[in-house]
Amino acid sequence: MNKLDRRIHAYRPDLADQRLEGQVEAEHFVTGTPARIVAPKTGLYRHPAPDAPLDSEALRGDSLTILDAGDEGWNWVQLGHDDYVGWMAANDMSADTAQPTHVVCVPSTFVFSGPDIKSAVLDILPLGASVAVGGEASDHNAQYGMIEPAGAIVMQHLMPVGEHAGDFVAVAETLLGTPYLWGGCSAFGIDCSGLVQIAMRMTGRHVPRDSDMQEETLGMALDCTAGLPALQRGDLVFWKGHLGIMQDGERLLHANAHHMAVASEPLSDAIARLEAAGCPVTSIKRL
Repeated sequence: MNKLDRRIHAYRPDLADQRLEGQVEAEHFVTGTPARIVAPKTGLYRHPAPDAPLDSEALRGDSLTILDAGDEGWNWVQLGHDDYVGWMAANDMSADTAQPTHVVCVPSTFVFSGPDIKSAVLDILPLGASVAVGGEASDHNAQYGMIEPAGAIVMQHLMPVGEHAGDFVAVAETLLGTPYLWGGCSAFGIDCSGLVQIAMRMTGRHVPRDSDMQEETLGMALDCTAGLPALQRGDLVFWKGHLGIMQDGERLLHANAHHMAVASEPLSDAIARLEAAGCPVTSIKRL
């Protein structure tokens, strides 16, 4: 049991994932019910309460498994793309929803009530949210994807499921200025590891959620024994509990609580500030 991580392994004293039987002790083991997120985004909380710590988020169209349909509108779930476990509002998911066909490929986009930019806005979807396009329509301004169960999105803000961006750094750069939010994973609010995760996800690479997991699993460590090596675009710089993305050999892009936003700054400035707070660089990884 000590080798399992409660962030990504679903087990409690009373209930556990069927796949963990024989590895953990629990009163009941369950296989769970498949479902998808139907809200633009929703929080994954440590406890079934809206004021509980926010551990992560899921986006519209994300798959998950409902392990415990709890009381008072909360479900205990495990996310499909990164295995994160926690509590989510039951109203934000459905076991009966269409398979997504397209993914939002811009920081955010409107869902209009119809194929007309002057029509009412039903929702705003963030980068990485996925929808089922059942047909297309157009007006004199744009081509629209008609999504299920209702609404229209301009097609230039969507890409088909299975297509991917080419440069995860370029994706992350589109989120410059996004407010910093601990546990956030979207253009409405994001943290350091959420920025890396969503940027890589848009290039077709599913990576773990938290910075310690990312440091452990991503890339090859560069030799820093003689000081900083020559860095390049896409290198990842890690501190304890934090990371950022190199835009080139000198500038770091990261969601951080100093700027309270996704910001670009000289790596030397970030290193000096964090070292002054007792937090030196722990590794630099090259993908």
